[in-house]
Amino acid sequence: MITPELVDLSRLQFAVTALYHYIFVPLTLGLSMILVAMEGCYVVSGKEIYKDMTRFWGKLFAINFAMGVATGITMEFQFGTNWAYYSHYVGDIFGSPLAIEALMAFFLESTMAGLFFFGWKKLRPGVHWLCTFLMAFGTNISAMWILIANGWMQYPEGSVFNPETMRMEMDSFWTVVSSEWAQATFAHAVSAGYMTGAAFVAAISAWYLLRKRDTEFAKKSLAVACSFGLVASVLTLHMGDESGFLVTRDQPEKIAAMEAIWETAEPPSGLTLFALPDEEARTNKVQVEFPWLFGLMGTRSLSTPIPGIHELEAKNAARIENGKAAVLALEALRASPRDESLRKQFEAVKKDLGYGLLLRKYTNDVSKATPDMVKAAARDTIPPVNLLFWSFRGMISCGLVLVLVFALGVFFSARGTLEGKNLYLKLAVAALPLPWVANELGWIVTEVGRQPWSIYSVLPTHLSVSSLTAGSVFGSLACFIVLYSALIVVEVWLMKKFAGLGPSSLGTGRYFFEQK
Repeated sequence: MITPELVDLSRLQFAVTALYHYIFVPLTLGLSMILVAMEGCYVVSGKEIYKDMTRFWGKLFAINFAMGVATGITMEFQFGTNWAYYSHYVGDIFGSPLAIEALMAFFLESTMAGLFFFGWKKLRPGVHWLCTFLMAFGTNISAMWILIANGWMQYPEGSVFNPETMRMEMDSFWTVVSSEWAQATFAHAVSAGYMTGAAFVAAISAWYLLRKRDTEFAKKSLAVACSFGLVASVLTLHMGDESGFLVTRDQPEKIAAMEAIWETAEPPSGLTLFALPDEEARTNKVQVEFPWLFGLMGTRSLSTPIPGIHELEAKNAARIENGKAAVLALEALRASPRDESLRKQFEAVKKDLGYGLLLRKYTNDVSKATPDMVKAAARDTIPPVNLLFWSFRGMISCGLVLVLVFALGVFFSARGTLEGKNLYLKLAVAALPLPWVANELGWIVTEVGRQPWSIYSVLPTHLSVSSLTAGSVFGSLACFIVLYSALIVVEVWLMKKFAGLGPSSLGTGRYFFEQK
């Protein structure tokens, strides 16, 4: 039996495993491309220090890559174990990009990773660099296919509901792949990963400089990282703005929660700089905003209003009423599949079928849904305001600090004054956790902001889960937390060990601990 506790535990389990896994993913994405840049410098200049940089940071990449694979494998199994109806309902569409990811990307990055680590003495420099590039390319393509699947969950197009099979079916693979949501989500997530890799290299390099060890190695590493990170920052900001435009256009409930917009204001809307949202009173106790700016950013116009939560709830209540008719028409069509009048009746209202299914949270017989149930279901369409509001601002704040770190790093590197800038170096070290905080908060905004849908406007989350017991889900959740926490401890210990050794671990005889 599907209970609210089972739904909540299933959601929590997937959230925990996803957030644990996403600790490793951004660093893998970022370090892979930084390795390409560092080895490219070696191939062009022939300077051994760039080869040492590639090999050393490659060691830390290897530790993180292995942990990412270990934590990622279990997530795909959860679609069958914890989300069986989801897999049945949309598996043909959602499963295609994931299958391609394994066949096209994962095998490529794994094979090239082997050549990267073990091919230094067997491959010419240019050929080895090509292997490094293909490893990074595979890593990025892997992310692309996964984010294509996620982009479809956010805005399902290229698919149609089949009342005969009771499933969503793909009618255009190209539409799924080329979706604006897929492109924007991929570019934003990957560029954020690049910022993570850059911040990681910059922080450890700054730590070496503060301790006056391996200074040439550290200065060059920090210069490459900050240059790479600054470019990635510009792309991240741009794609974040593009993602905000898509959310405003296609997921108005999410943007209303992110900005705590309770009432529809006259366009153009102001950008909320600070507020204290009160979800019980359904208003903001305090609000400071910059006039016009959000209207320009969110709608690209001065005349398009951004609907508030109250207006959206009223609009969605109407869609739920229409969806109720769709559910009843579908039930009648299932009983008489050859009745063309019933088919036409269903086709007229099927666009709101998902909204009608929201009522199944409150009653199994949708025909008996009361106005209070419709009102409750409409309120469910608004995600948690405080969580999204503060998560979004936390993500932006972390990103802006990182932009400052990268910009100052490029400036001081160009002037050759890094060694004397202890305040900046301490800032770079202190900024190390920020990209992970930003990435985790970004995924909270993305995924919690889609609730109550597993597939936006198509399939409610409470209908997507498997028929398990709450106890079995809780038990597996506890095991995952213990196992993944252990893996993170191992990751941190290994990273600390090899980062502490620095390039001395390469055994070339040129670095700090080897010269004592």
